Formats: sequence, structure tokens, C-alpha cells
Amino acid sequence: MASGSARQLIVLRHAKSAWPDGVPDHDRPLAGRGRRDAPAAGRWLAESGHVPDRVLCSTAQRARETWELAEAELGTHPKTVYEDRVYGATAAELLDLAHEMPESVRTLMLVGHDPAMQELTLELASPTQRADALERVAFKFPTEAIAVLAFGDKWSALGPGHAELASFVTP
Repeated sequence: MASGSARQLIVLRHAKSAWPDGVPDHDRPLAGRGRRDAPAAGRWLAESGHVPDRVLCSTAQRARETWELAEAELGTHPKTVYEDRVYGATAAELLDLAHEMPESVRTLMLVGHDPAMQELTLELASPTQRADALERVAFKFPTEAIAVLAFGDKWSALGPGHAELASFVTP
């Protein structure tokens, strides 16, 4: 699929989080490194032209903080939904959320957690393209990593192997 594909799914794993004692997983904030690094994700998205028009972000504190810091660097404010179903989701559940998108959405971003971010990227990416990037995704999907998956069909038709892994970066 060419980079001019009709739709993009951007998968962003939250930035580095802290592990404070006695804080439930859902409420863990970003670590200092995460707060410093998260804006770079927004700058990369803006500079590379991968700006979402809809964002589904996990309700977990570290994901919300990551998105808010990244969004501040975009120069625009996409419609953002803090979605309970992203937190703790499986790759299949994230794909179900993408299937729910209206056709007016051209670029959807999911801001969430591993292992689902890695598994979704590996499931959707065509195994015949960008073998080097797929190998890097399979090896590790680090905090603040961004995968851009391009495809030409409707959201409801997105499925295994139907997308091109256009980019995989850790800004």
C-alpha cells in the first residue's frame, strides 16, 4: 500500500511511567523521563505529517499525561476521547474500537499500553512489507514508541495483515 492510503491508525504507547509505592496501576503517573520525552512524540507526529483527527486514549494516568504532553506539540487539538476500554485491552479489543470509527475519521490514534500496542501492530501489519520495522516491533515496543499503520479500506474492514507499517519510531 502506498503512503497515500486513505486511512491511518497510529498506535502510541505511553511514555515511561513511575512506580510509586501504594499507587494502583491505573493511577501511576509518568516518571520524570516520561514527562521530558512525551512532547517529542507530538513533535514527531507534527513534523512527519501524521496528525490524528480522532484520539482514543486510555484513562490510565500515564497515558493521559503522555497524550496531553504530546498534543501540546501538535499545533492542533484532535477530538480526544478518554476511553475506559483502552486500559487493559487486548489487541482484539483495540481493533474492535477501531471498527467503531465513523468513516469521516481518516487518522485514528490509540494511546495505550503494552502488550496490546505491540500485538495490534504485529497483527495488522502486512508481513510482506517493511520486514526491518516489523522485526523491531516484534523485538520490543518501548515506551513512547509510535507505529503508523496505513490502509485503504473502511475501518470496519481493517484486519490481520491489511495494513502497511509506514513508520515505527521512538521519538
